[in-house]
Amino acid sequence: MQTIINMILSDIQNITIWSVVDILVVAFIFYKGYMLIKETRAEQLLKGILLILILIPVSYILKLDILYFILSKTITIGVIAVIIIFQPEIRRGLEHIGRSTFDDFHIIQNDEEIEKVIINICEAVENMAKTKTGALIAIEQGTGLGDIVSTGIKMDSLVSRELIENIFVKNTPLHDGATIIKNDRILASACVLPLTNNNNISKQLGTRHRAAIGLSEASDALIIIVSEETGAISLAIKGRLTRNFDGDKLKSILLKIIKSKNQRKSKSFGQKVKAWVKIIKREK
Repeated sequence: MQTIINMILSDIQNITIWSVVDILVVAFIFYKGYMLIKETRAEQLLKGILLILILIPVSYILKLDILYFILSKTITIGVIAVIIIFQPEIRRGLEHIGRSTFDDFHIIQNDEEIEKVIINICEAVENMAKTKTGALIAIEQGTGLGDIVSTGIKMDSLVSRELIENIFVKNTPLHDGATIIKNDRILASACVLPLTNNNNISKQLGTRHRAAIGLSEASDALIIIVSEETGAISLAIKGRLTRNFDGDKLKSILLKIIKSKNQRKSKSFGQKVKAWVKIIKREK
């Protein structure tokens, strides 16, 4: 017993500040990884994998040779299987890391420019809602939507209420699909969005709403939907759909989200610049 205590005390004495940092970083990575797969199908798959890992030593100890042989052979191809099974979660996790790391380098517009763009979008959406003109508009944020833009017809036009309304006139070449907006430009129209795989959403929602939710699951874009059947205005963010907005409420929400993001970017980038200046001065 004394030997074990001495070993523990010896290990504690050898712990450095970098050992603590190492432990905290690993714990943070595991925590973020769990949060990414929490309440998804991947969580159940992960539980199954953990069960297999537990059964392998148990089957070996209990001399269950056939079970041990099957499980051990399964593990040899487990890495490839995990990559295939968790592909959507891995992609979402890498995109999340990329957004949090490099968001500061996106163009930051001033409040007047932001407000002008949002007012044009919301006025167009409100007018289309009154006439029950179906519409699907995605406002790009940190995640680039270049792959989505490539599926549609490129426009590169200034955002205006009249142009947005004209795009979604029924039976015109551009009305069927999504319009992608970045900063003050309409990048493309008639774009194809990925449909959500969530089976828990209302069966009353059509393809337009499912496509909006699908893109919001794969990116941080703000997606506005106008229902062709009811004229209801909805907003999809981070896999969640909120319905029955009016023009004023939609404008308020969009301005609040975009301005708050830009404020965080400005503050974060400013702090990084100050840190870089300090490092340069110290090196000199």
